[in-house]
Amino acid sequence: MKVTIQLFAGLKDIVGSDIVENFEQDSISVAELRNHLEKNYEKLRPYLSGVAIAINEDYVLDDNIELHDGDSVALIPPIAGGGPNFLITKEILLPSTVKKLVTTPSSGAIIVFEGVVRNLHEGRRVLRLEYEAYATMALKQLELVGNEILSEFHNKEVHKIAIHHRTGMLEIGDTSLLIAVSATHSAEAFEATSLAVTRVKETVPIWKKEYGEKGSMWQDGILPKPIT
Repeated sequence: MKVTIQLFAGLKDIVGSDIVENFEQDSISVAELRNHLEKNYEKLRPYLSGVAIAINEDYVLDDNIELHDGDSVALIPPIAGGGPNFLITKEILLPSTVKKLVTTPSSGAIIVFEGVVRNLHEGRRVLRLEYEAYATMALKQLELVGNEILSEFHNKEVHKIAIHHRTGMLEIGDTSLLIAVSATHSAEAFEATSLAVTRVKETVPIWKKEYGEKGSMWQDGILPKPIT
């Protein structure tokens, strides 16, 4: 069986490319794959216990799940993203676009959150940021976040949500993330927007590479500390 293993952000920097493995057996478990990578990829070994694994763009919560021929596996470093309401794009993000997507006649409040590249991070001067995404999975996660928010706030009259995330090289002041929420009342719109921002940061496989005066580095603990 043949398995393709996709690497992102700092993990790809460490290995240099994605991994293609051929196994004699018809299937292997996620746990067996972790052991195989630990044994055969010394540079990855310190980080494997801290990465999440996705199979065919869905997170795996059980290492006993079996992999089969042709499966696509992704090693997801820690994260500090269809339809028009959910978008991963290299194009410039426009607040007016997401506002229009969520506007309804019964909406008394529309909140548009705009995440912007700033020039300082943990005391370091930032010159620009580069965003990398596992695009297809990120899009699915954006939709999942949006649907979860709408479900959880259904009884609080939250009407619609849109989430757009930009990738590629962004300069200081550029918009990287737009989240728009419409609701009957402002309190619920603010609450839902805040929760959406948190979940996007926690669950959507998008990473930031920081470019500063002393070179570049991945932000927000993009790799776990090696186990010693």
